[in-house]
Amino acid sequence: MHESKLQLDDLHKAFPGPLPVLDGVAFDVAPGEFVSVIGPSGCGKSTLFNVIAGLERPDAGRVVVDGEDATGRVDPFAYMPQRDLLFPWRTVLDNTTLGLEVAGVPRRVARDRARALFAPFGLAGFETARPHELSGGMRQRAALLRTVVQDRAVLLLDEPFGALDSLTRTDMQTWLEEVRARFGWTVLLITHDIREAVFLSDRVVVLGPRPTRVRQEVAVDLPRPRGVELITSVRFAELEAALLAALRGDSHGDSRA
Repeated sequence: MHESKLQLDDLHKAFPGPLPVLDGVAFDVAPGEFVSVIGPSGCGKSTLFNVIAGLERPDAGRVVVDGEDATGRVDPFAYMPQRDLLFPWRTVLDNTTLGLEVAGVPRRVARDRARALFAPFGLAGFETARPHELSGGMRQRAALLRTVVQDRAVLLLDEPFGALDSLTRTDMQTWLEEVRARFGWTVLLITHDIREAVFLSDRVVVLGPRPTRVRQEVAVDLPRPRGVELITSVRFAELEAALLAALRGDSHGDSRA
């Protein structure tokens, strides 16, 4: 059994108000594993990500990366928020180097590192373009490139395709499946889309209502690589149904669905 790349150890977090947000959230993510987190609206998914990423301190519990306490640290994580947040006055290349530059990497070195990823990310030829010249899917690719070029231990993706139309979203999910397999990233994804969670993940963590805890973990035993034809399979439908039942609180702990 592999040592966990990321371990969430009994995380608690409360803000002023009637209910705490996190009430002992605990699960692991193995090296190279793709794990999605789903849960009811308002249950605390974004708060959980902020705690993992070091943007909020937990009231109790720990975030552990590669066996070391990383609670409150930002350096082990590359965080991609829902919006692409590309600066309109910078070229696409200079947008993708921003995280490296903030970390103190010389601009020329940062550009060389980012430029090497433009072809596998489907952005070759757009290095000098401005964000407004890109499609929505290409903007998200640029935002993800900016995230992964930082070469952090864990990628945190917060609804990265939520603002895209259905067809573009499906295309981006297929593309992410391909590049993730190529680069072997360790990924934790927040999504409201059960189908997206099944298609992309090795495992799905289902959170309960606020104050949230892990309600269930469902292993996604679908073969890789995954293409869109898999969505119509019987097993895919079974996994979707199991996750929907877990969200509703109808499931009783069968982690294999």
